[in-house]
Amino acid sequence: MSALTTPPLALYVHFPWCVRKCPYCDFNSHTLSGELAEGPYLGRLVRDLEAQSPRVAGREVISVFLGGGTPSLFSPRSIGELLAAARRVLKLAPRLEVTLEANPGAIERGAFREYRAAGVTRVSLGAQSFDQERLEVLGRIHSPAETRRAAEELHAAGLANFNLDLMYALPGQDVAGARRDLREALKLSPAHVSHYQLTIEPGTVFAARPPPLPDEDAAAAMLDACAALLAEAGFAQYEVSAYARPGRQCRHNLNYWRFGDYLGVGAGAHGKLTFPEDAQVVRTTQPREPRRYLASSQAELVRRVVRESELPFEFMLNALRLKGGFDAALFPARTGLDWRAIAAPIDRLVRRGMLRSTPERYRPSALGLRFLNEMLLEFIPETAEMPAPLALSTAVSGARAGSRRPLFTGSVGAIGE
Repeated sequence: MSALTTPPLALYVHFPWCVRKCPYCDFNSHTLSGELAEGPYLGRLVRDLEAQSPRVAGREVISVFLGGGTPSLFSPRSIGELLAAARRVLKLAPRLEVTLEANPGAIERGAFREYRAAGVTRVSLGAQSFDQERLEVLGRIHSPAETRRAAEELHAAGLANFNLDLMYALPGQDVAGARRDLREALKLSPAHVSHYQLTIEPGTVFAARPPPLPDEDAAAAMLDACAALLAEAGFAQYEVSAYARPGRQCRHNLNYWRFGDYLGVGAGAHGKLTFPEDAQVVRTTQPREPRRYLASSQAELVRRVVRESELPFEFMLNALRLKGGFDAALFPARTGLDWRAIAAPIDRLVRRGMLRSTPERYRPSALGLRFLNEMLLEFIPETAEMPAPLALSTAVSGARAGSRRPLFTGSVGAIGE
């Protein structure tokens, strides 16, 4: 693995509590009962940072993502103390992107100005829909009016670089409803829109009691109609479910999709670190349950060396989500493997019209983006034994019913399973 190089490094911090867990959610989130353990959890996060920092000594952190759960349940003061601790033990980039996930129903008035003063530079707001009936079916605690108010406060606080999470193919939704939701979102002048299809995930309330969802053709029509509307509004698609105004792509997520490294801090957080001197790519997993994480020592952090046979799939799982694809030179640099490890499946996908190629670059075609799961199957080794904690769905828009659900190392901004 002599070609392995050190990639950019990011930091992901997981906050595991929500006011109420949504019935579609399979992330590591837990309904808050009683008082928020803000002080004890902050202290544990700081100890976690201190314990992991020697493994990345001297490496610059290019972005921080505060995900959940609902990080906005934590006060701006706590977020500021956490970022100050990160500055003490890590080398943070001068122009650091710091993203905070926020629920419109869990934000106090004026808080965004304080979060910005604490060091937050970007916010991801979980709107999901602007239809009150749809929000109630999804179990959301906020109203469309609260989303609009939150967006107004973001602009007033100087945090205009914010993302709106929006779902489609919701129970009872049609194409007109999906377009209406998106039009309402665009009125709020976000810099970025994450637009993804509601899928039924194992272990969720919806999996036990599935709601009636639009069929595959209706979902595809919603996606096409909304993609056209986003393009008209000046948003360019850069990832399978992400659209941004020029220069407003999420740097943290781009690092995931380019198979970059990230420290995972917090209950259930995942990490990925590259060690060229040892010819290793290492996955880390924190204790998942918040009480166990709070009581745990760093010895309970699970480290697993990714096997060479798994690296092609792990790389493609990320890189093929990008509309622009990847440079051919990136594969050996991020995996340490020779191109021959993927030459055959790459050639098959090019012949099938799912990949477009130049001598230096490969990118998914429109067909490939629509059926990303099918492309990823080409890279799964027959003897793969992927660990259960990474078994997240890609939730690819337009994936065929019954398709095998591949693994996934990142979502729209959260590595917290």
